[in-house]
Amino acid sequence: MSFGYPWMLLLLIVPGAMLYRQIRGYDRRPLALPVDFSSVRSSRWMAATIGFAELLPTFVAAAVIVLLAGPERLGQPVSKRVMTNIELCVDVSGSMTAPFGEGTRYDGSMAAINDFVDFRKGDAFGLTFFGNNVLHWVPLTNDTSAVKCSVPFMQPRKLPPWMGGTEIGKAVTACQKVLTERQEGDRIIILVTDGISGDLFNGGDIDLARKLAADRITLYSIHVAEGDVPDLIVNLSHLTGGEVFEAGDPQGLKEIFQKIDIMQQTKMERAAPERQDNFAPVCLAALSLLAASVLSSFGLRYTPW
Repeated sequence: MSFGYPWMLLLLIVPGAMLYRQIRGYDRRPLALPVDFSSVRSSRWMAATIGFAELLPTFVAAAVIVLLAGPERLGQPVSKRVMTNIELCVDVSGSMTAPFGEGTRYDGSMAAINDFVDFRKGDAFGLTFFGNNVLHWVPLTNDTSAVKCSVPFMQPRKLPPWMGGTEIGKAVTACQKVLTERQEGDRIIILVTDGISGDLFNGGDIDLARKLAADRITLYSIHVAEGDVPDLIVNLSHLTGGEVFEAGDPQGLKEIFQKIDIMQQTKMERAAPERQDNFAPVCLAALSLLAASVLSSFGLRYTPW
């Protein structure tokens, strides 16, 4: 057993001195009798019982001092989840209103994202929408309800014209800045788009991928459109250690997010045991001594006659 305030144990000198004085003076304690010159058989067992009863308040005081010292114990070592920081980067350009299953590409993407955050509880999620401009809608947070509530507000058909284009390089760079502010945990960008971006031409994809890799950011790209994934998106993802997926329908999109979950396994680390309060045994001992002291006061005491 360890103590949070070990210096408080110095106060045990006081009950220790009291015990010494009580025990040392026990055999010389005079006892007055009501009849002179009468023979009374001594009982050493009774005398020892009464003497112990007189020591109980001192033991209670010692137990209180031990409680004030803050008894502690080491808890069991536990495994702690290592948080993964995931920035969801969703295209809201005009082309995301194209039919996709029973809804639009935007609707299918957000439905799959909502399922994804459900089975990745414990990770931090951020949500960024982009067109020609970038909007960080949800900062990195463990509160996944903030992601789910964003669906009706960013419908592409409701957005102003300056959000209508597609600038992937600008959006990914903005997500990179968000993730580099997090010092702990893995860093992931999941890019959901249906187009190509002019700001990745002329080697822009390679330069951006190298910057992401230098900041330990992995990029996964999901292409929600017919046809092959543009080479620029493939380069941007593969050079960071990520992967590229093609989503032909809403069910396939959900399966892609499940694959990403498998590829980016949750990490656990062994945490050192923490100190915990350990008042229970001392409290039990103190209460037992106090109860014994109170009961003994009804009859176990020296009298002057």
